[in-house]
Amino acid sequence: MDALTTPAAGNSDAGRESGGNDEAATGEMAGALYAPAALGTSSALSAVDAPVGGPGPDAPPVPVEGPALDGSIGLAASGVPTASASADPERDAPQEREPESGTGPAPDLLHGERSAGRPSTDALRVRRTLAEIEPVADRATSYFYALLFLRHPALRDLFPPAMDTQRDRLFKALLTAAEHMDDPRTLTEYLRQLGSGHRKYGTRAAHYPAVGEALIGALARYAEAVWDQETEAAWVRAYTTISQVMIDAAAESELRSPAWWRAEVVAHDLRTPEVAELTLRPDQPYPFLAGQYTSLETPWWPRIWRHYSFAAAPRADGLLTLHVKAVPAGWVSNALVHRARPGDVLRLGPPAGSMTVDHTTDSGLLCIGGGTGIAPIKALVEDVAQHGERRPMEVFYGARTDDALYDIDTMLRLAKAHPWLSVRPVVDDRARFPDAVRQFGPWMSYDAYLAGPPGMIRSGLHALRTAGIPGSRIRHDSVEELVAAGD
Repeated sequence: MDALTTPAAGNSDAGRESGGNDEAATGEMAGALYAPAALGTSSALSAVDAPVGGPGPDAPPVPVEGPALDGSIGLAASGVPTASASADPERDAPQEREPESGTGPAPDLLHGERSAGRPSTDALRVRRTLAEIEPVADRATSYFYALLFLRHPALRDLFPPAMDTQRDRLFKALLTAAEHMDDPRTLTEYLRQLGSGHRKYGTRAAHYPAVGEALIGALARYAEAVWDQETEAAWVRAYTTISQVMIDAAAESELRSPAWWRAEVVAHDLRTPEVAELTLRPDQPYPFLAGQYTSLETPWWPRIWRHYSFAAAPRADGLLTLHVKAVPAGWVSNALVHRARPGDVLRLGPPAGSMTVDHTTDSGLLCIGGGTGIAPIKALVEDVAQHGERRPMEVFYGARTDDALYDIDTMLRLAKAHPWLSVRPVVDDRARFPDAVRQFGPWMSYDAYLAGPPGMIRSGLHALRTAGIPGSRIRHDSVEELVAAGD
């Protein structure tokens, strides 16, 4: 049950870092996953008020991305994939992809009729609940974890030791889920990917009812002013259906791939004092697409997973390349940059991400990478070259200083080898980086790719849309919570 957060496109300067290893059980609980009769009411839960699982007063802060309730809830992270051109430019909106073959149509997640442009009755009830608990979000999420661990203490072992960041993520995940509940196709695509990824934590189908029980208990207590039987039923319907999507996805994934891969570090190149390039050899084939990312766990910090983009397209020898920047107080990133050495063995979760090239079109590609966000951009360049395409590709590589353009020589060599590729370094404040992009173009016929820190992606989205590129043609996999977690 990982923290339900959408990974950042490329390892931004804050790092793209985000278990157990038991594989998830199959979803034999369809139709009986969660019953309202099993709910505890707020009056029965009044004794459980204290936060649990947090660090002691002297413990350093731990950016947590472990088996989180915002993931277990099965709703969605802030940054649920959306391809709508009308999406808020302050939100991350990766390109929507077709569901996997054989998955069938997206399930009806909500109860109540929708008219054009109007939310369903269930969505209205859910959003009203979230508005009510927003002022007391910290208390509500702490209570949620207290309920879960009090009633199901064995689940505590699936989580990292420190959970202060975990609590913050939960409420944001619920808010975003509420905002996207009327878009079942988009939400289902994301949930399937999330459910498959949860296998690496040892998540089982039997865990989901426990999470749902704690969720409803916390909502009933802290949204008492708006809570009634209809609202409870709306939450139960949404949670039951969404959880089943994740359980089914995990069961299908179990037939195709392991829950996680072992990967040996075969090379460690310190590109700058704070940026390392790691080359990994997985213990079995690791299928991924250029532009995607992986989740990674080190032997030094068990149950803490972080996300990193692949810095190269798939290779014939099966080796994988990652770029990692050490983040201040980042436990995982600092371990990878300053401690990891050839021979160390890491664990990788399944590949994920939608920032991939559509090879069925010949549209030009506009790529904007900031800091270590150049890693997935470099992979995309290699991918286009491997397909033998000659479509125009424009890369803007931004950083605050010349030294921070750690991979510029590689990018310029690629541009020299491929006449269809242009690489333009931009050394400037990232807030003005998109202005440099606007000076060239026009870009209306291009597909755009953004990878880097959240601020750069937000400003880049706005700049690209004002330059005439519709939101449906702008791809990225960014989410602020993940990056803000650091490590």
